[in-house]
Amino acid sequence: MTNYGTIPTSSTAGPSANIEYLSRAKERIKEGLGARRPWKLMFNFHSINFPGNLSEAITRVRTNVAYFRMNYAMIVLLILFLSLLWHPISLLVFVAMMAAWLFLYFLRDEPLVVFRRTIDDRVVLVVLGVLTIVFLLLTDATTNILVSLLIGAVVVLVHASFRRTDDLYDEESAEGLFSGPSSSS
Repeated sequence: MTNYGTIPTSSTAGPSANIEYLSRAKERIKEGLGARRPWKLMFNFHSINFPGNLSEAITRVRTNVAYFRMNYAMIVLLILFLSLLWHPISLLVFVAMMAAWLFLYFLRDEPLVVFRRTIDDRVVLVVLGVLTIVFLLLTDATTNILVSLLIGAVVVLVHASFRRTDDLYDEESAEGLFSGPSSSS
């Protein structure tokens, strides 16, 4: 009963707790953005050529969209952001939605679980995309949004169809290639 009425000093958040929170947030941002594919690999000019036929183009689009999914999402969001610079209310809504994108898609360490069910990244991508578009369309910048999304889709489709897929590799399988003994010739 001697502790009654006293304020515990260990539970108060001081400056060190704030610094720790900021360093953890900075670490999560670095890790989350590190999950994207390297931009040098994405824009390797030696891997750009015309597809031979329509089926090859479709195969390239499917492979590249799956491989560079985070990069393509960042490109489309950047194009959308640039188109909203002249609409301040739409820009505020976009910034709020970007915060949702950061925490729900880009910076998650673990799979998203809702009502004890694991939600796939593709579902999160589609839901966040649809919500972003709906909220922005409610701000009366419809023409800018639709044009910027069309431009983003064209940029992604053109890159995905012209980017060859034979030099793409999975990091997990590449680690096995480099972990063995090195042979000198």
